Amino acid sequence: MFEEAQLYSPVTTGDGGEVTVHLHDGHPGANDADYRRRRNEIAAAALAWHPGQPAPAIAYDESEEEVWRTVCRELAPLHERFAVSEFRTALSEVALPANRIPRLDDVTGRLASLGGWRYVPAAGLVDLRTFYGSLAERTFHSTQYVRHPAMPLYTPEPDIVHEVIGHGHLLATPTFGELHRRAGVAARRLQHEESLRFLSRVFWFTLEFGVVVEAGDLRAYGAGILSSYGELGEFRAMQMRPLDLLEMGTAQYDITRYQPVLYCAESVAEIETVIGAFFDTCTDESIEELRREHAVA
Repeated sequence: MFEEAQLYSPVTTGDGGEVTVHLHDGHPGANDADYRRRRNEIAAAALAWHPGQPAPAIAYDESEEEVWRTVCRELAPLHERFAVSEFRTALSEVALPANRIPRLDDVTGRLASLGGWRYVPAAGLVDLRTFYGSLAERTFHSTQYVRHPAMPLYTPEPDIVHEVIGHGHLLATPTFGELHRRAGVAARRLQHEESLRFLSRVFWFTLEFGVVVEAGDLRAYGAGILSSYGELGEFRAMQMRPLDLLEMGTAQYDITRYQPVLYCAESVAEIETVIGAFFDTCTDESIEELRREHAVA
């Protein structure tokens, strides 16, 4: 099973300053020397960035732009059919270009009047405390690399498609953007690493892979589903369970396959009541009590 610390391919810097992204053997680009070189270049640009500077302006090549165009074209009808209404509204309000990959500063500019979120570059892995804690300040750490062109509708790790198409539109919504922020405030309140991991799993099964009944229809609100062509077409066939903080906070999951179990809210109001309240009130002590219940069970 995989946890948040394994969501990204590890990035290292050698003694000579060379930056290397370590793709696992099953990655679509593992045996593509040009793709690996490109990943190293984009990771190096992120590592060279300092707060207060503009985000690196990546000059994407035609194959990378074509991946973006393909994903936008294929996701559009699925969003109309399966995305929660706030997300569909955000699609038109944010108005991302479908013909080119936007720069992170462009995304920040488009979100300025829609909650004021700011995108900053990430080379790859961002530790849990930094990633979740920054959400409290409406700051989102985003990768800038693009999935391998041989598989434009699949990625084994979050790329700019996931970060911007998935999370970017959620951040622009009143309900889910605010839930991201409240998760960040909660993360800063927690001192114990086990508590932070519990919170991250609740986040995973909601803001990454959450589904909800809206107007009598099952729709997705999780960024992981909404940025995945395959998962968005298949999620309705998965096992649905009611929201359960204990189950979500202790469940294991595998990021290399579609999520077989999803937690379904009966309404957006229930997400606010259950998940919002958890983010607003959770403490190390309250989470430890939940974890003790899990151990006893």
